[in-house]
Amino acid sequence: MTLKELRCLLAIVEAELNISAAAETMHASQPSLSRHLKLLEDELGFQVLARRGRSIAGITPAGQEVIRLARRIVNDVGNIRAYAANVRGEGAGELNLTMPQTYARHLLPPVLAILTKRYPQLDVRIHHLGEGEPTERLEDSRADMILLSTAGDRVPAGISLPLFSWKRVVMVPRVHPLASLDRPVTLVELARHALVTYDASRRPDSSLRRVLGQAGLRARFACSAQDADLIKVYVRAGLGVGLVGELAVEDADREEFAVLEVESSLPECVAWALVPSGRVLRDYTVDLIRLLAPQLPADDIRRAIDGSARPLWPPPRAWDAGYADVGEPRLGRPPTRTTLNHLPQQSTYLG
Repeated sequence: MTLKELRCLLAIVEAELNISAAAETMHASQPSLSRHLKLLEDELGFQVLARRGRSIAGITPAGQEVIRLARRIVNDVGNIRAYAANVRGEGAGELNLTMPQTYARHLLPPVLAILTKRYPQLDVRIHHLGEGEPTERLEDSRADMILLSTAGDRVPAGISLPLFSWKRVVMVPRVHPLASLDRPVTLVELARHALVTYDASRRPDSSLRRVLGQAGLRARFACSAQDADLIKVYVRAGLGVGLVGELAVEDADREEFAVLEVESSLPECVAWALVPSGRVLRDYTVDLIRLLAPQLPADDIRRAIDGSARPLWPPPRAWDAGYADVGEPRLGRPPTRTTLNHLPQQSTYLG
């Protein structure tokens, strides 16, 4: 039994039993993966993956246990290699990030520009996650880190690091009646108009629908999407009032649209970094977290991941649309306690 065989098995499982997709991930041929899988099953003496004709139909009961053990073995070997690379000060490697399109498009470019200057041999791979879309178990995926957002008092399960807070803003054409307001848009005014916003806001448990419901109001949706840039297209076409994250608003948008704040009863959102437990993070992964959240100590990040401590994290800094020349995000708004006051007691925030 070889490490290569176990990796091929896990690649097939992570590709939802699609050998062609797994082969592409492994940079190998489909016959090669099939051969490694056969060698593994021959040595075990039973099938790990059930077949239907020439296709894979599922995972056998015995295969479930083999996969669990294989993940642990592959993870342990990866941890040894990551630790050794950190000790050697090696900067080459592969960083797999999963996040919504809004973060990939509007947040990450200047941060990655700083990171890749520090680590010129770093290979970054970005995988798409729909806004508000549930995530798989991080330990079962190839991701080194997942970026996502929650609103109000919601804290993601697992090892979750609070990075920064951000607000939702209204975006309308300059001829729209709301464009003349010199104050935040009220919930009543939001409820009067058809909204163009993220798909996640349509869910019955979304913070938008919850806050409107508490005020005796109801959201009316004209259109929704997972991509903020697509929302802008629909607002431009006159479908309705846009409601997007402030980090998706660019200078050109402010010239074309009126961008307005919403009354404070609509809770701010918090950006989180989800990291896998029990995994040795490469130095460049910790550096990326600290570029996004300089207030988080590197030692606390490592201790939280290896399970030796549960740090009390400082409040997330407020996001601002710019980055300082010194290489840290410029987070202009002062840290807010609005969200922190409503966090559950088991929160890992300091406060």
